Amino acid sequence: MKMAASPAGIAQHIEAFKKIVGEDFVFVDEESLNNYAHDETENLHFLPEVVVKPRTAAEISALLTICNKERIPVTPRGAGTGLSGGALPHLGGVLLSTERMNTILEIDERNLQVTTEPGVITEVLQDAVKEKKLFYPPDPSSRGSCFIGGNIAENSGGPKAVKYGVVKDYVLNLEVVLPSGEIIWTGSNVLKNSTGYNLTQLMVGSEGTLGIVTKIVLRLIPLPAYDVLMLVPFKNLEQAGEAVSAIFRAGFVPSALELVEIDALKIVSKFVDSTAVPVTDDTAAHLIIEVDGNNRDVLMGEMEAIADLLTQYDIGEIYFADDAQQKAELWKLRRRVAEAVKLIGYTIEEDTVVPRAELPKLIRGVKELGSKHNFEVVCYGHAGDGNLHIRIRKQGIPNSYENEEMNKILRELFLLVKSIGGTISGEHGIGLIQKPYMDIVFRDANLRLMRGIKKAFDPNNILNAGKIFD
Repeated sequence: MKMAASPAGIAQHIEAFKKIVGEDFVFVDEESLNNYAHDETENLHFLPEVVVKPRTAAEISALLTICNKERIPVTPRGAGTGLSGGALPHLGGVLLSTERMNTILEIDERNLQVTTEPGVITEVLQDAVKEKKLFYPPDPSSRGSCFIGGNIAENSGGPKAVKYGVVKDYVLNLEVVLPSGEIIWTGSNVLKNSTGYNLTQLMVGSEGTLGIVTKIVLRLIPLPAYDVLMLVPFKNLEQAGEAVSAIFRAGFVPSALELVEIDALKIVSKFVDSTAVPVTDDTAAHLIIEVDGNNRDVLMGEMEAIADLLTQYDIGEIYFADDAQQKAELWKLRRRVAEAVKLIGYTIEEDTVVPRAELPKLIRGVKELGSKHNFEVVCYGHAGDGNLHIRIRKQGIPNSYENEEMNKILRELFLLVKSIGGTISGEHGIGLIQKPYMDIVFRDANLRLMRGIKKAFDPNNILNAGKIFD
């Protein structure tokens, strides 16, 4: 499939864009273009030709009708917190920001549903439903800044995914503007739906390549009354990985189970000026373990049983978070790891996922690759569902994108992941930088079907072209 090419005459459409969304919401100045030329992916920078900020689905429809007719590339963008280059306008063209579409439209307490626009910050939505004793569990580390629409595009997860699932498990229905400008609803606001192909789930995780989501209906669950959190220091990194599987095999289902390697913990502790987590010379990693429910005594008994189980490993003193402030401090450290390590040069992040029992093999293999290829690496992530984030720092190579040496290293890493039953992205998506490795996990037939779906939705290839595959 050929990529759409931005015509030299895109400037002639600027006035039409202004008539659609208003003059104040179309930007061609250098500062604005630079602000939208990057997301959180490595140190990449691609300038769009124009930034447009629509407010309604009708405005997006009118914009896409023009762009589809004129073959103008369109890059949809939420908050710009992505880590795979999904919001990078690498073909120039139109950067379409959903930031003005930021209203929670309805919280339906009777049916345990919420209807929202895509530009609502995830944590804002969570807090709004929490006030009504309801719970939307998916909580990516960037939940304080990322948009719910971006979470839909990437099928985001986060720490709570281990017990509650990821975004796809909560999406009931979507209003979508297709590349042609047509507006559709993908499904129905019901819990069961076997009416034709599941377009709703097809849109979730499609990374803005098939349509632009303008309204979202999510199912909610009752808010658990209590949660209990503990921190367990391990003297051996692989043992920390082994313990994860042991906890589940023993019949426990934590609401969160996170692993943070000690080097990452030292970096983020310094970054946020925190001494909340005790660090000793013989500590290799920490597991953050949380359980939640409606009976505090039951939760305390469960946590004590998990702690007893972990005594078979070489661990240090277990730390229980006694109050909300201590729990918040621990979660702040975990959520800001990515930001902290990137700032000191660990700019290349891979989002691998393997069966949780294979975590020790993955950790061992990553460390061996670091020694073999002379790069520094720190690991952290959602150990409870086998999703390990791998941050790499190699002298003189700030980006993996189109870097031959780093591409060879990453291919070796992903072949390792595939060999132990895993895949190359758990929650960050493929975007721009992971697409060279799709052949590792998919056959030609798989990719042919995906390209066919893209062509059916977007025959002129204007929408986020060149993401996932060429």
